[in-house]
Amino acid sequence: MRVLFVCVGNTCRSQMAEGFARGAGHETASAGTSPGSGVAAKAVEVMAELGIDVSGQSSDLLDLATLNNWDMVISMGCGVEATCPALKADLDWGLDDPFGQGLDSYRKTRDLIQNLVNEL
Repeated sequence: MRVLFVCVGNTCRSQMAEGFARGAGHETASAGTSPGSGVAAKAVEVMAELGIDVSGQSSDLLDLATLNNWDMVISMGCGVEATCPALKADLDWGLDDPFGQGLDSYRKTRDLIQNLVNEL
């Protein structure tokens, strides 16, 4: 399945989801409505704890013109609709953004994302 994960900054949640989905055999990418400058160091760290390397991924701007290229578009929640009302996601996981918080918050979000990706 071709899956696109979308969040606001494309630095944490969507990056972790992309890493899990790729490991599960999905063709996947992630994008942000207002992308940051790269994958958050804490996201890289907590994914590495599970043996998943997301350090080579990049924060990319959402391109609405390519949405039809994906079988499923999943919003991480937390402001995506406000920053991009034109996005019509197939699912909205409504996850809290761990950006700026400690490793435990990143781990909690990571574990939620892992479970959700496993359900795809």
